Amino acid sequence: MIAARAKTSSIPEQPAQAGAPARILGVDYGRKRIGLALSDEMGLTARPLATLVRENRQSDVRRLREICRRHGVKRIVVGHPLHMSGEAGPMANEAARFAGRLFKELTIPVDLQDERLTSWEAKQMAAETKSSSRRKRGSIDDLAATVLLREYLERKRAEEKRG
Repeated sequence: MIAARAKTSSIPEQPAQAGAPARILGVDYGRKRIGLALSDEMGLTARPLATLVRENRQSDVRRLREICRRHGVKRIVVGHPLHMSGEAGPMANEAARFAGRLFKELTIPVDLQDERLTSWEAKQMAAETKSSSRRKRGSIDDLAATVLLREYLERKRAEEKRG
């Protein structure tokens, strides 16, 4: 991601201070690409960060480790692509294994987030903002990661309000 393959946004690279709120990394896992989004330090907003072109497991984890270090990421949210019925299929199982690998390799807490319809919503966002013309053909993975991270942040805020 740090290489030319990655498309990055203008999010400042500032490691989190000790005791300070920290960023959350949203991950839209795919077999060819991994979309990334990053929260602000207060966990209120989500912005597209980059799209990684998959290389191999070791390289993908190494690049994600560097991104987490550079941005002060203290939690990762991986999209869990369940079927509309709520059942897990092969891709959901693969995403769950990837989440487990990230936790083991990076020792950062990892949550799975239901990502049903996030790609559809990302395509709608791209069309509405006309950002799709600036994107490579079909590459909306960072927007899908942004949608899933935004939904995760909203769910966490709602849970905190309920007590």
